[in-house]
Order: sequence, then C-alpha cells, then structure tokens
Amino acid sequence: MRDASPSAASRPLRRRTATLVAAATAVAGVAAVFVVAAPPSHSVAGPATGRATVWMRAAGAPPTVIAHRGAASLAPENTLISDEVARRGGAVWIENDVQPSKDGVPYVLHDTTVDRTTDGTGPIRSLTSAQIDALDAGSWFAPAYAGTRVPTLAAQLADLRERGGKLLLEVKGPHSLAEVARIVREVRDQDMTGRVFVQSFDVPSLRYVHQLAPKLPLGLLRGTLDPDPVALARQLGLAAYNVSDTALGTRPELVRELHAAGVAVNVWTVDTPARWKALDALGVDGLITNRPTQLAGWASGRG
Repeated sequence: MRDASPSAASRPLRRRTATLVAAATAVAGVAAVFVVAAPPSHSVAGPATGRATVWMRAAGAPPTVIAHRGAASLAPENTLISDEVARRGGAVWIENDVQPSKDGVPYVLHDTTVDRTTDGTGPIRSLTSAQIDALDAGSWFAPAYAGTRVPTLAAQLADLRERGGKLLLEVKGPHSLAEVARIVREVRDQDMTGRVFVQSFDVPSLRYVHQLAPKLPLGLLRGTLDPDPVALARQLGLAAYNVSDTALGTRPELVRELHAAGVAVNVWTVDTPARWKALDALGVDGLITNRPTQLAGWASGRG
C-alpha cells in the first residue's frame, strides 16, 4: 500500500527493542515451530451478494487484526522474521506485497526498488533471483537483523503453512497474466488457497486472479474512493473494499453501503487507539496496522 513507512524518528526506539525481539524470536532459527491459536476464522467468500458474508465481522466481535508487512514497527518489514514477530504478538493475518524478479520469481517486497530495505540498489524487476537472494534485508532496520533475506513468495507461503497464519497478499503494481499465473501457482503448490486473500490497486491484476483462480477472495485497494464503490465491487466480484483511513473519513457511511452489498471493509494503515476505536464503532471488518501486538491487546480489552 502507498502509506508512509514507519518514520525515521521511531528508529532509535526500534533499535533499542530490536535486540530483545531478535533474541526472543531467534533470527537465524526461525525453524522452531510456534503456532498461534486462531480466532474464529474467516474463510473464502463469494462475490458481492447483497447479504452478510464470512468476511464481515459478527456483531460484537472486534475488527480483524491484520499485520502490515508483518510486525513492521518491531522487525524489518516483509521478512519471515517480521511475520514471526507478528504471529507471536497474536496476529493471524499477515499483509505483504509481491513483485517478480527479472527472471520471474515472485518476491515479498513493497517498494519497486530494493534500495530502502536492503543493502542493494535498483528496481526489483531488473535483478535476478540470485542477486536478490544475496541481499541483506535486515541491517537497515537494526544490527540485530543483519543477514535477514528478502523472502520468495514460496518461502513465505511455506512458512505460514507450517507455522500458522493467513496471508493478505498485495499484487504490487501492474502484472501480466503470466506473472499473476506464477503467483497463483505458488499459492496452489503450497496448498494455501484457503488461507490467502488477494488484494491490489491494479484492477487488471485482480481480473487475472479471478480468471485463473475464481475461488480466491479479492480485495480492491484504494487511497481515494471510487465514484461508486458498490457498483465496482459487484462488477469485480470483490469480497472486500480495502480503503485508506483518510479516504474512508470522507464518506464513513460507505461502510454501511458496502455491507448491505455483502462487501467487507478493511482499512489501512491504522496505528493509534483513537482511530481503532472510531473505526471499530463505524463497523469496519479489519484493521491493517504496523502495531499488531498493540491492536490485538486493545481489541481483547475493548468494551
């Protein structure tokens, strides 16, 4: 998503906590099996139907906690260790991004270049899988994470399958049919079709996903509202309309309208209790956050 990454001002705190977090989760030993007990699960839903779906939270239930790029405030984003920290903090849903290397291997990375979150440079699409595999994706965040790698989508799916968790997967930017087919194949090869929800800003990519895997639920990402989100949701067969907090604030009644059409609403990227409370009261179904542990604690104690 196009929100800002955790601010530079927060980095001293991150570095002070990174050593403790890294020790607890064992960066080099993400092999220890740790499965978080899941709350009532959300399963695959069909397109907008005009009635409540399993992606819409039950009355009285808290919004679903969705860990943005893993636990992005505590560990280097879009890495297996970030996913693990999020799981240990109570998150079941992980939100991550996928893009292809020069040789077509899907990798988990947010930016179009590797510059910000690795020790390398250049667009990810200009680098081979061998070049990406050699990058350090942890030192930029804190020294304790040196040697962390950019995971392939296959590696992330395998990690979630073996250790627990579900994936809100953003197809980052425009993808060709062949590139989307590779993503779908990875999901199927890891037997994860029942635990993956696909989202994207790019409508053609969502159409490709539906063409190739019609049972995968789809979410349309939006930083500004479409003229008629309900009509578009019906047209695309969306399970969810995943909108920025700022955009939803311009038309909060949209939550009710989408729910009436059987479409869930997940909001990004929300990191403060005041906004959690306001969006909870509005009835949104999921909150995408850089602070999943804090949100999980808030949700369990809300009253």
